[in-house]
Amino acid sequence: MAATSQEKKKYMAKGREQVEEGLPGWFGTFADMMTLLFAFFVLLAAISTIDPVKLQEMADGMGKSVGKKEKLDNQSMSLADIKKAAEEMVDEMETNPETGEKPVEVTTGPKGVTIGISSDISFTSGSASLKPEIVDVLDKIVPTIQASYFMVAVEGHTDTDVLPQSIQSRYPSNWELSGARAAAVVRQLINMEVNPTRLQAVGFAEYIPRDRPTDRVIDDELIKELNATREQKARNRRVEITFLASTAPGSQISKLEEETPDNS
Repeated sequence: MAATSQEKKKYMAKGREQVEEGLPGWFGTFADMMTLLFAFFVLLAAISTIDPVKLQEMADGMGKSVGKKEKLDNQSMSLADIKKAAEEMVDEMETNPETGEKPVEVTTGPKGVTIGISSDISFTSGSASLKPEIVDVLDKIVPTIQASYFMVAVEGHTDTDVLPQSIQSRYPSNWELSGARAAAVVRQLINMEVNPTRLQAVGFAEYIPRDRPTDRVIDDELIKELNATREQKARNRRVEITFLASTAPGSQISKLEEETPDNS
């Protein structure tokens, strides 16, 4: 016999008394799992382009939080230490009264720690002769080079301006000029007793602009866009000194790995 309406209401009221309000208990565990999975994939995306300096800083921070032992006095500087020392050097420098910017800039990336030095304090126009200002900067960088074990790449960069006819017999293009400037810095570092086997000199002419976006391929159109103004050209004229991470092409460890025969 079918239940009456009063019996149905009675069963419903009894069921409501037996069911707890809110979400079931398993739902909290499920939500925690989904949150952890989301955080994991965000972490994967964040380190898809590995910045060894930031990873070292993160490791140092985690080490301090769990009571990591202090470094030994004779331990070489890490990339994080080099970045900190370079930033302290830049903080002590005066800004350019015309641009309001420091003549030296510190950046990090997959290659390592890069110290960018403006060409305005490095060389006169169309010349590879060092100015006294850049010698002073190099004098402050040398102790950091000697206290670390990383290979050091010196890179010369220019803007897109065609060189004057008067100097084209010596520097036919920006390739020769940028390479000569990098070599001049390397020679000065060697004169300052830096081990020459740790140094590299390379010129890139105008083909690696300073403020290039990471989501675009460098082509003629992009190079033209990033040399459209006088200020942009001034930023592109620079010398960069990079402490190469052990995984970067050209680093000492990478060279050893390439030269070591595979006996397997």
